[in-house]
Amino acid sequence: MSVTLDGDKSRSVPSPVRKFVRGPRPESVPKLIGTACTVVGLIDVAAGVFPRFRHSRMHTLAEVLPGALGPFAAALSLSAGVLLLLLAHGLKRRKRRAWRAAVLLLPAGALAQFLYRHSVVGTLISLALCVLLVRNRGEFAALPDPRSRWRALANFVLLAAGSMGLGLVIVSAHPGRIVGSPSVADRLQHVLYGLFGVEGPMEYAGDTSWTVGYSLGALGLLTAVTTIYLAFRPERPAARLTEDDEARLRALLEKHGGRDSLGHFALRRDKAVVFSPSGKAAVCYRVVSGVMLASGDPIGDVEAWPGAIERFMDEARAHSWTPAVMGCGETGGEVWTRETGLDALELGDEAVVDVADFSLAGRAMRNVRQMVKRIERLGYETRVRRARDIDEDELERIRRAADDWRGTDTERGFSMALGRIGDPADGDCVIATAHKPGDGDDDSPYGDLKAVLHFVPWGRDGMSLDLMRRDRSADPGMNELLIVAALQAAPQLSVERVSLNFAMFRSVLARGEKLGAGPVLRLWRGLLIFLSRWFQIESLYKFNAKFRPRWEPRFVVYRAAGDLPRISLAAMQAEGFVNLALPRPFARRFPRPQPRPCAHTGIPEQERHTRAA
Repeated sequence: MSVTLDGDKSRSVPSPVRKFVRGPRPESVPKLIGTACTVVGLIDVAAGVFPRFRHSRMHTLAEVLPGALGPFAAALSLSAGVLLLLLAHGLKRRKRRAWRAAVLLLPAGALAQFLYRHSVVGTLISLALCVLLVRNRGEFAALPDPRSRWRALANFVLLAAGSMGLGLVIVSAHPGRIVGSPSVADRLQHVLYGLFGVEGPMEYAGDTSWTVGYSLGALGLLTAVTTIYLAFRPERPAARLTEDDEARLRALLEKHGGRDSLGHFALRRDKAVVFSPSGKAAVCYRVVSGVMLASGDPIGDVEAWPGAIERFMDEARAHSWTPAVMGCGETGGEVWTRETGLDALELGDEAVVDVADFSLAGRAMRNVRQMVKRIERLGYETRVRRARDIDEDELERIRRAADDWRGTDTERGFSMALGRIGDPADGDCVIATAHKPGDGDDDSPYGDLKAVLHFVPWGRDGMSLDLMRRDRSADPGMNELLIVAALQAAPQLSVERVSLNFAMFRSVLARGEKLGAGPVLRLWRGLLIFLSRWFQIESLYKFNAKFRPRWEPRFVVYRAAGDLPRISLAAMQAEGFVNLALPRPFARRFPRPQPRPCAHTGIPEQERHTRAA
């Protein structure tokens, strides 16, 4: 059996693709070396901090590990331990830079072992580790991650805090040698002075003062050197969608955009893209915390999907990123798992409403019908238009309102959010607005505008919900009103199907409340309801169910079960639910992107203010 790549009938490969089949993973050696560095680092730190450790039964082992170097044993053991701990994660991820640093560090440690301690065994162990790294140098070929100099401040804050905490342990680890009874403030002052290489207020009997001083000085020097290195190394900005990439993606969506309702969201400009060799398919992604996160199905011709997927996996391997796909459809999930050997797990369901089948009549739609009629009696009006049919002044007002009504400092959305509204290149998008004439014209900067829904194209006969925003002072039911208005206006817009929100674990919530549900299913449903206090899980499911949609399953594709926690955290970061950035007073003030002129009109795009609510 074979599959054809990129539509080239003369080129086929056995299926599944050979590079990503299951079996013994080549990452086992780097992970083993990284784990060994972690263990060695922890022992070195313990040997440098706790004097009893150096005279315990572990003394024989600690003496032959890199870091225990003669009269400067405590300081050098501490420095080597911290450096090995810092390098361990990079070695596990097969990073070339971490390999280079370890190869330079271990011979230096071997030389120090010989010159200061005259330890042949310690020298041989350092050289043996170095030889092991050199022999397996082909395993450490991963390119560095996108970075910025802003990480220098993060490094300084984290290492300084860690050095202060570890320093308190160091100054308190010799209770029998401390002169007097120094207070906590004195200990903190001694640590702070020691990090700068200055003698503090505490005194020790014997040569312990030198040991503590060297250890604190080593921590301070380590913090300074790593911070300076990160501050002055060349900056590599994160990947962004270029104008050429966007033009190629739009051409693919023009031909194949009707296949996946999430296709248009690939045009987010904070994503990067890889194309198949023939250029007939593409995969868009973003790298978050070392996870190469794609969303939806690949763009373009299905026959060319394997080529784009292979390029995606090659890029992940080159940088040692964890590959993952969020929200792909059933067809996409089958191709991903077949071509890569990855696994798939059902994540939830997408609500899709067929316009021809939608009606407010009937008992099942009574609640929605009554709510819509009540809102209309209060004087609200709706307008559903293509973005290109709205004048620029009103479009700017809608833009600012959607931004101000977001409700959170962090913009949310990744897999089902475009990240902008009213771009000249997105004229086919549909905007539904709710107005209350004669109310708030004088007080509100947005006039009578009360709510906004934004839809992106889904091929030539569909649209997919992007965002829902409303004025908090407006009456409840704005979203239901605008969705009904959009569905009723869909035939005039040549729209036959509308994709609404994505409901996570919808099948669990639906089956768990039925008669006869088992205890495990009920427990799982109870946990989801509990988590719904912080995440819109149950509420989104119930909201979507009001419109009697058909449910389309969506999947997460992952490499191993152990990667799921990391992928989940990266997905929540990408969607804006988890923010690991520095506190707001220390946050970097990134300049807003320069307006990009439209290729057809020459009009610059407005600032990108919106994301999915």
